[in-house]
Amino acid sequence: MNLFTLPDIFAIGFFVLCWAVYAITLERTPHGRNSLNARMNIYREVWMRRMLDREVRIIDTQIMGSLQNGTAFFASTSLLAIGGGLTLLRSTDAAMTVLSTLPLGIRSSEALWELKSVGLIVIFVYAFFKFAWAYRLFNYVAILLGATPPSDRKDTPEAQAHVMRTTRLFQSAGRHFNRGQRAFFFALGYLGWFISPWVLFITTLAVVTVIWRRQFDSDSYRAMAK
Repeated sequence: MNLFTLPDIFAIGFFVLCWAVYAITLERTPHGRNSLNARMNIYREVWMRRMLDREVRIIDTQIMGSLQNGTAFFASTSLLAIGGGLTLLRSTDAAMTVLSTLPLGIRSSEALWELKSVGLIVIFVYAFFKFAWAYRLFNYVAILLGATPPSDRKDTPEAQAHVMRTTRLFQSAGRHFNRGQRAFFFALGYLGWFISPWVLFITTLAVVTVIWRRQFDSDSYRAMAK
């Protein structure tokens, strides 16, 4: 017996394709270099260069601590979401009973429900690894902040190389954090599959529309215009 119907196959394929195309467009294409994330990367370098001019860098370490705390919060939230997914996996009968009462609900087999639950858990596990690695990278950036040459040596080749090294690591941390958040957004779209494959099409399009607009057509994007 086949677990997937044809609409299920098309819906999950559409979901994966949208995620992949969005990520590649944002991170690997010239169009993505004009996104809000890319513009923030510019200011990461600006921050590191201005930090080099300061003798007292307490404010820089405080901001870095704030970034670390935010990343730790999302990593902890990912673990809670994984726990919720495991609970959903263990409560298949009760969840399917509730789902069958919904107007758009399409009753599926227990095996398919469990497979959907596993897919959701996998997304949150991916998000956890991204947030955990971003947190580690922010720790590394904090170490490099502490190793920054004093301001009276800011024009030396050593200082300039250190700024670029710190900036690249900082940008990498931001990139992994953004990937974790993207996984959260797409996890919301994935929930539509629990109702029906047709709802998954709609929720996936909704998620892509929202996050695309935030990157290329939002007030924050325009505020960061050059």
